[in-house]
Amino acid sequence: MPTPRETILTALHTLLQTLPATALRGDVLPERVPTAGLLILRDGEPGEPEVTLSPLRYHYQHRAEIEAVVQGEARSAQQMQGSGGPLQRTNDRDANFDTLTASLGAAIAADRTLGGLCDWVEADAPRPVDLPVEGAATLKAAVISVVLHYATPDPLT
Repeated sequence: MPTPRETILTALHTLLQTLPATALRGDVLPERVPTAGLLILRDGEPGEPEVTLSPLRYHYQHRAEIEAVVQGEARSAQQMQGSGGPLQRTNDRDANFDTLTASLGAAIAADRTLGGLCDWVEADAPRPVDLPVEGAATLKAAVISVVLHYATPDPLT
């Protein structure tokens, strides 16, 4: 029988799989990033629990991490302005990244308890970085911390 920790992480991964992006768990970054983006769930750290004694419960604020990645050409402001006029459209890669992170936020907000498995789930804001790839389109990525609040009767279960 899986532990509550594993059950919660599996439920979070299942939630990620409902999004248009490809969702992996614990995998390495593949050579090609799907058009809709990529989400990689890392189990993270459960941290030090707070303990209540009657009944004995270990209350965790487990910090899992989700790597959100999109790939596309980064266009300069000059390229986006065209012939010196105002900006014609936003960078597709930036828009795809925004769509990916917004859909992740909406999915978490729609089920803050992962079907009753957690007391609460909340995500931190992403801190995006551009990662150049030699001979390919640039990656835009961020590690998004997701805090899972839950309690167990034993630290090993």
